[in-house]
Amino acid sequence: MDLELETAMESLINILYAHSVKEGDKYKLSKKELKELLQAQLSGFLDTQKDADSVDKVMELDENSDGEVDFQEYMVLVAVLTMACNNFFWENS
Repeated sequence: MDLELETAMESLINILYAHSVKEGDKYKLSKKELKELLQAQLSGFLDTQKDADSVDKVMELDENSDGEVDFQEYMVLVAVLTMACNNFFWENS
């Protein structure tokens, strides 16, 4: 039996690590890796941002200021974006 939430959680984890292994710490996203993840997985996110520094703003989630986004910081990003999109997805489903 496929459990939707379990599958979604596994996907979130796999997406992070598929992008984080490209350079530096394989468990964290560099700014470049984060931008690539956003472009690949949230098509239109960067395109709809009028602010050219949108990736820099997302990097503000780097709470420990190490220049990379770790798993916990990544999950905060996913949660914030999901909450922001809640009405859109609910109304269009």
